[in-house]
Amino acid sequence: MRSVASFALGCKVNQAESEAVAEAFADKGYEIKNIDEAADIYVINTCAVTNFGDKKSRQLLRKVKRLNPNAIVVASGCYAQVESDVVSAIDEVDIVVGTKGRHNIVDAVEKYIEDRQKVCLVGDIMHERDFEPISVRKLAGRTRAYIKVQDGCSQYCSYCIIPYARGPIRSRDEEDILKEVKNLALNGFKEVVLTGIHVASYGKDNHKTDLLSLIKRVNEIDGIERIRLSSVEPNIVTEEFARDLSQMPKVCNHFHLSLQSGCDKTLKAMNRRYTTEKYMDSVNILRKYMPECGITTDIIVGFPGETEEDFVQSCDFAKKVNFSKIHVFPYSPKKGTPAAEMKNQIPAEIKNKRANELIKISDGMEDEFIKKHIGKVIDVLFEKSENGYFEGHTSNYIHVKAESKNNIRNMILPVKILSCNNKIAIGEICI
Repeated sequence: MRSVASFALGCKVNQAESEAVAEAFADKGYEIKNIDEAADIYVINTCAVTNFGDKKSRQLLRKVKRLNPNAIVVASGCYAQVESDVVSAIDEVDIVVGTKGRHNIVDAVEKYIEDRQKVCLVGDIMHERDFEPISVRKLAGRTRAYIKVQDGCSQYCSYCIIPYARGPIRSRDEEDILKEVKNLALNGFKEVVLTGIHVASYGKDNHKTDLLSLIKRVNEIDGIERIRLSSVEPNIVTEEFARDLSQMPKVCNHFHLSLQSGCDKTLKAMNRRYTTEKYMDSVNILRKYMPECGITTDIIVGFPGETEEDFVQSCDFAKKVNFSKIHVFPYSPKKGTPAAEMKNQIPAEIKNKRANELIKISDGMEDEFIKKHIGKVIDVLFEKSENGYFEGHTSNYIHVKAESKNNIRNMILPVKILSCNNKIAIGEICI
């Protein structure tokens, strides 16, 4: 029996795709292994969102060959798509796939086994109009399932390479999504995350449905107890959207609401299609209908031309929103994007200084958000255990630890929050 390790770098979409690839190999009788084990085949779903993602992709492609010098190494994903020549030139790589054709990876590997000819199967993604079939039925060792519902992006933010790596928006057939969710529910999964490259655009390419309609149908599936959304943009948040979500008990009251900057001048330079005023309106609408909701975000610091005043504005706006957590990224120029050619690039030391300042602000807000819940009883889905403690998350995505002598993994249980330690809530199970 041959063995395969399928591993994703980067986003949740990559993770969903890698899990589907592993299942495709398992269906053909291959043994599934972890990325740090010796395997006959390694499929690495690469990331291109930052230069660091590029570097990590190259490093991992070389590292797995050292685990087994005779292994077949497949590079797929965004970095393989936009830099196919570079990836093909890596000696350790045998097959390059890109961001389409992953449902044919098993066939490509088996053909390589026969003829041992290095091959690049990367095609033109910019003219792709159909959602590539991809699904999972079971996920070993996981309690949360990522469901890919959409691919591609047509926003063209000035710093982002992803539209060139993923192509235009394509929505997955609604019935196909529901079938996957039902199968996962039958296999014991209680929480699903609807994910995509630009989830808010779901249904806009075929005009048959939209994201809210999809969520309503997923909410009706027996066995699923939690529905999360991956990152969405503020423009999707309307009174109707927030009100309807608040009336669906399975929908988690946590939103990763993309910001990128709290300065309108910088947002315009980024080609983001909203203002800080619109963003704040969206936050207020969400909190109107879901007062306890957690709101997390991404913010880039050191974007070209960002002055110290612009940065202070961004920090002040973040404080005004009062996020439950900020993911902070120093700007990383990507070849092929307009921002990489902009004047007034910010020196690395300034970007790092600003990043550290914003991280401190985020840490304070995260602690404050958790402490507001001390004394409250909140449901937690427990995901893993260590040293007698089980860890999981609340609906609004607070990380909780609680002691238990019983195996409570994949159970949703009421927990009284007692304290906060290093941005983790310590709780006591109330049963």
